[in-house]
Amino acid sequence: MALTDTTSTRAIVAPDHRPTRPRHGTGRLVLGIPYAVFTGALAIIFLYPLVWTTVSSFSPQAGSAQTDGWGFGNYVSLANFQAGIWVYLGNSLFVSLVTVVLTLITSFLGGYAFARFSFPGKNLLFLLVLAILMVPYATLLIPLYVILNAIGLNNSLFGVALVLTMFQLPFSMFMMRISFESIPREMDEAALVDGCNSFSALWRVLLPAVKPGLITVGLFAFLTAWNDFIAPLILINDTNRMTLPLAVANLRGQVMGVVDYGATEAGVVVLALPCVVLFLVLQRHYVRGFMSGAFKG
Repeated sequence: MALTDTTSTRAIVAPDHRPTRPRHGTGRLVLGIPYAVFTGALAIIFLYPLVWTTVSSFSPQAGSAQTDGWGFGNYVSLANFQAGIWVYLGNSLFVSLVTVVLTLITSFLGGYAFARFSFPGKNLLFLLVLAILMVPYATLLIPLYVILNAIGLNNSLFGVALVLTMFQLPFSMFMMRISFESIPREMDEAALVDGCNSFSALWRVLLPAVKPGLITVGLFAFLTAWNDFIAPLILINDTNRMTLPLAVANLRGQVMGVVDYGATEAGVVVLALPCVVLFLVLQRHYVRGFMSGAFKG
């Protein structure tokens, strides 16, 4: 009698080897909450004074031009102060634009020379330019006052712009040098092979490449010149040539030494508005300018 194998056969199912996706959603959420809280707190800390000043410039305050209800009384007081706000705005705009133009031209050409050419004493000269940062700002104003007086630029807005340009040179020259050094030299050589001379290669090829650095330099120069107080205070003695920061400082204590907080807050808002608008418009180029040369090599 033949024996048959009655053992039942079991089906073997292969395990699922599909890779499981890492679950980072919860981890990112946990790490993102402290980051959001921290950055939000920083934003509140920095924005609160500006928001408070803006609201207070329209609110009623004792001892100001806006004593009853909300309105523009403080701004009217600011506009009618001495020569008028438009004169002081024009003075500040003139000083700022001249400073920006002179800073851009000098730093653009100087940065190109330091980055692309070799000449005796190049590094020493660059260190001397950077050494301006090591000298306290206020200690140079009296010698500069004497020099400007000797050349006939005392009590001159153009003289103030020259002084502010000098103090912008260290940062601007350093910024433009690293911007040019981040550009491969092959771009210069290719432009020369195509028939450009050195000036044409600089203007047509390198200028668009270093535009973020130029925007960063120009923005810094404008903010410094627009908000500077001590240089016009020392170098300007004509009330009709005062810049807006100096006019706001004189306005705040014009009546028997009593501080007019309303007019002062209105002046701060007028001073801050162009800076905020410019920064928001140029923010993308500003960040790219600071990243110039960061990943070089």
